[in-house]
Amino acid sequence: MKISKYEFDSQEQAETKIAALPHAKDEEGNDYPTHKHTIVKLGFITLEKGEYDEEGEETKAPVLSDKYSVDVLWKDLEEVDEDGNVTINHPYGWSGKALDLEDEGVHGFFGVLYQDNKM
Repeated sequence: MKISKYEFDSQEQAETKIAALPHAKDEEGNDYPTHKHTIVKLGFITLEKGEYDEEGEETKAPVLSDKYSVDVLWKDLEEVDEDGNVTINHPYGWSGKALDLEDEGVHGFFGVLYQDNKM
């Protein structure tokens, strides 16, 4: 299992990449994922907190990222070649959006550390 953090230019771009992951349709025509990855859509994360007065009125607006953030806990991406060498790669189109953070970021997967498991 590996963890990656991504920034997309828009929510639509992120949704397109997520929709391209393996899925199937049920009897009623509804899509459902057939992959084992865990995807968390963080959205436009807060870069600077807003400020509020005693009545809860905003005195300074928060600053949000202009990128749409997604965290993924990837499962079963390992590929083994004929010599037994194992490689782990991002699915098509994801690597160019991957981040390489020096900390754990704003989100975690239930105690699974990003730094110990990043791609």
